[in-house]
Amino acid sequence: MSDGLEGVIAAKTVLSHSDGERGIVWVRGHPIAELVAHGYEGTVALMWEGFAGDQLTREGMLRQLGTGRMLAFSRLGDWLPAAKRRPPIEAVRMALAALPDDSAPANIAATLPVAVAAVAVAALLRARRGRPPVAPDPALTTAADLMRMIDDAAAEEKVVSALDSYLTTVIDNGLGTSTFAARVIISTRASLAAAVTGAYAAFSGPLHGGAPGLALDMLDEIAASGDIDRWIERKLAAGGRLMGFGHRVFRVRDPRADLLRAALQRLDPTSQRLAFAQEVERRALAALERRKPGRRLEANIEMDAAVLLDAIGLPREVFTPVFAIARAPAWIAHALEQQRSGRMLRPASTYVGPAPGE
Repeated sequence: MSDGLEGVIAAKTVLSHSDGERGIVWVRGHPIAELVAHGYEGTVALMWEGFAGDQLTREGMLRQLGTGRMLAFSRLGDWLPAAKRRPPIEAVRMALAALPDDSAPANIAATLPVAVAAVAVAALLRARRGRPPVAPDPALTTAADLMRMIDDAAAEEKVVSALDSYLTTVIDNGLGTSTFAARVIISTRASLAAAVTGAYAAFSGPLHGGAPGLALDMLDEIAASGDIDRWIERKLAAGGRLMGFGHRVFRVRDPRADLLRAALQRLDPTSQRLAFAQEVERRALAALERRKPGRRLEANIEMDAAVLLDAIGLPREVFTPVFAIARAPAWIAHALEQQRSGRMLRPASTYVGPAPGE
């Protein structure tokens, strides 16, 4: 058995499937590219069908999430005063921890965009200037309302479309670490709110949901160095990791990366940062091939996600919380699916310590 549990089957699911050898991601039998046309709310309805309701629709989910955002806004006082001195990623965790145990799925998912806006921009940055958070508009999509709450103005349609494409593209990816955490927690008969809070905690690490911001930091460092090849070679020689390359599942190019790149090209066809990221990717892959000939190491979604979120106008401090907005419906769906089994997840371990008396 691998120390990282690769190849160990821990659940049977109807929700999502990833094939790292063929570059496939399915959500309930639909390729991710097909779901982008349905949008975030439509995809959430598809994922939750039969778990959080029956005959769910995009329009119905838009209403549920809009109502949930209004409820989340009314509860800002439960956690925001204590979170004002915390970094956004920690403050959003506090918002989830403040949820009542009996919170409904839509109210849990809707807490994240309100928390992201309130903590990252609308509350913290404006509170220093004496301006209050912006209330949600329940009639808007999640993407449109998030940008409106952050900017206190309606966002351009192309910006909303790009963010909606992002939220849909990264909504689920099989049994990732945070999703597994949600399943483990719910299997103890803990609440759904607790399961999502635990999933978010797992997601916050730099090897999981925390990677896109670091990828943008890397691009900035390379640009400042003035020499792409030299920076890459020095990084690799020192045993460092290139953010945006390699994936525990995908041995070929992650198909979601191309969807994010297409969304960015629609948003900003002349993006200089995208052009630079593509050049870094080309040279990095060549350097990796020289060092380890024959080893398949492809770009993942980190750089494309980072460049897209930056182009949308989001500060990198909220990249991970925004990623969590996308992934939370999957945590909820997987937790509800696990809950139905009624079986607590309790894996075994192999003892490698000393025997008594040794």
